[in-house]
Amino acid sequence: MTRRGLFLFAALGVIWGIPYLFIKIAVAELSPEFLVLARCALAAALLLPIAARRRALLPVLRRWRVLLAFAVAEIVLPWYALNAAEVTLPSSTTGLLLASIPLVAIGVAFLFGRRHRVTVLTVLGLITGTAGVAAVVGLDLGGGDLGAVALLSVAVVGYAVGPAILAKYMSDLPGIGVMALALAASAIIYVPIVGITGRWPTAVPSVEVIVAVLVLAVVCSAVAFLLMFALIAEIGPVRMTAITYVNPAVAVVAGALVLGEAVTVFTGLGFILILIGCWLVTLPDRSLSEPPPAPAQPPASDREAQPVPESDRRR
Repeated sequence: MTRRGLFLFAALGVIWGIPYLFIKIAVAELSPEFLVLARCALAAALLLPIAARRRALLPVLRRWRVLLAFAVAEIVLPWYALNAAEVTLPSSTTGLLLASIPLVAIGVAFLFGRRHRVTVLTVLGLITGTAGVAAVVGLDLGGGDLGAVALLSVAVVGYAVGPAILAKYMSDLPGIGVMALALAASAIIYVPIVGITGRWPTAVPSVEVIVAVLVLAVVCSAVAFLLMFALIAEIGPVRMTAITYVNPAVAVVAGALVLGEAVTVFTGLGFILILIGCWLVTLPDRSLSEPPPAPAQPPASDREAQPVPESDRRR
């Protein structure tokens, strides 16, 4: 990996590990619905001009139905679920449980018709990762606030479905156009939701909360997506997935250092088991990666272009 690749990887690993900390700070004064609205609106305002300058909006708008499905799966439902869960759950626990996304992604891949041969390592990884989640939920939390854990399961499923939609139906579209319009659509969806529920702020938020919202929108959303595109261009989509193993560690450390959240033995145990499980289920299947034997002397007109590799994208 080049020096630029290492810098981008480290920066994105930190940026995608700290949202849980700032969500915890923000929901102390803001409703979960309004926080989604503010984060999406600010991030969209930053990304839309860049996407427009690159002429990346019109091709995405032509597939507005798929765009809406992606926005709901990747932003509308997961971001609300995360915010609502962190009203009661520690930020470190939230980040840790979201590390189980690759485990759910295996089942989602089957539903979307993607080839993935179930091996002994895949099964072992699923069992290990599930044991890690059980260690955090059943032992570390003592089974407490299962409603918040259920909300996190919504976020996990959404974060697994979103990239699957992207890979199957939108892989040929400009990524920055997809994300800019998905954020804008999510903000529009949440305007009536906040209006109907009446969850607008009743007073000017504190400086800490305002800073938290700005960090979530500018750094953890707009800047993060730009870094993600640069990192994919630098090291490729497959190697970029290793960042999944960095984010939860950053979340646990940030929660402990800034908010004084407890890190127990079961936190560490669950963290290790979840990461081992994710590593096992995401190992490449060599039997599928081997190219089929080429036909003898194929005519030039019959040669097909190789498909672009699919990439899974996280917030």
